[in-house]
Amino acid sequence: MKKAFEIFLASVLALGATAGFARSNDQAQALSANGQQRITKEVRHELVMIPQYTIFDNLAYRVDGDTVTLFGQVRNAVIKDEAEKDVKHIEGVEHVVNNIEVLPASFNDDRIRRQVARAVFSDPRLSNYAMQSVPPIHIIVKNGHVDLEGVVRTTADKNDAFIRANGVFGVFSVQNNLQVEQPTKG
Repeated sequence: MKKAFEIFLASVLALGATAGFARSNDQAQALSANGQQRITKEVRHELVMIPQYTIFDNLAYRVDGDTVTLFGQVRNAVIKDEAEKDVKHIEGVEHVVNNIEVLPASFNDDRIRRQVARAVFSDPRLSNYAMQSVPPIHIIVKNGHVDLEGVVRTTADKNDAFIRANGVFGVFSVQNNLQVEQPTKG
């Protein structure tokens, strides 16, 4: 009888420990998800606060646990280095993989950047995007090829930005990567 009681007591303790472990594992996963959300929010904040970051640069990132991978294109190597340095200091970030491309210096590309920005933001439909502290439309120019990056409100805005950029003299091609906040309902 005593042996049976000891076995019963051992199984109850084992079940309790297993339930406690499962509960603490669920809590750890919830904390991990909250931590990842916090890191994601802080990475975005750090990137948009880089003083040299303009509409002619594109920074993107992915958070995988304690590793942040940086992507995009910038005109200035200082922005690439600053992005990595700023993200490394975020609590919970252990590793930073910096895959940001530094665009080649080119007078022609600089001219195209200015003309595309003027063409896009002088359009009455798109001019309100230029008034934001960090405009959501980014114009990336590499060897005469233009990529439009960012977010616009409507498909009409996306199409209008493409048409305006494509009409600039000297542009070889336009890749419209703008995302639409409010896709048309069909």
